[in-house]
Amino acid sequence: MMAKRKIRSKDLALKLEITEANLSILKTGKAKAVRLTTLNALCEILGCQPGDLLEYRGD
Repeated sequence: MMAKRKIRSKDLALKLEITEANLSILKTGKAKAVRLTTLNALCEILGCQPGDLLEYRGD
C-alpha cells in the first residue's frame, strides 16, 4: 500500500505518531497486536480498508 500511495516509512511514521522501529514491526508482520486506533489511522492515511493491510495466518 505504501508503494501504491508513494509514501515513505519515515513520513508514514510521522503521520501515525509512532516510531519508525514500531512501523517496521508492523510492516514485517512481527507485531503481536495492532491497536484499532493505529489501524484506523493507517487506513485513513493510505486510503484503504483493513483487509488491504491485514492477512489471516492460522497457526
